[in-house]
Formats: sequence, structure tokens, C-alpha cells
Amino acid sequence: MDRVVVTRYVLGFAFMQVCAVKDVTDEEILEVANAKNPSGTEMGWVRVHRESEEHRAPVTCDEHVERTHFLVSC
Repeated sequence: MDRVVVTRYVLGFAFMQVCAVKDVTDEEILEVANAKNPSGTEMGWVRVHRESEEHRAPVTCDEHVERTHFLVSC
């Protein structure tokens, strides 16, 4: 499995979800997000939500406990 995998291409208006290894960098996540699922905005995907109570991210993957789900926004 790749270090970063897009798991939900659209979440609400401006979010997507990725499943990644726990030591992933924001740069790795954004590179995959922008390559696999361009947002269509001028700036593209620009933020990885690492500590967000409001958006319930990140969370441990149910299928692969060694991985984490992150939200990405544009």
C-alpha cells in the first residue's frame, strides 16, 4: 500500500480524506492530494488538518490500525 491513499475524494464543499502512514509529512499528503484529485481551485489542496476537534481529524484507520485518516482542505 502507498504511503498516502485518497479514501474520500469529496467531503463537504472543500475537504477530502486521505489514509496515510503515521509518519507522513504534510508535503507528502498535499503532493498526492493535488496529483490524484485536483481541487479545481487556484491554490489547490493547501492544508492538512492534524489536530482538529471541529473536523474530527486525524483518526486511526479502522482497516489498518497502523495508518491514520487526515482531512485536507483547499
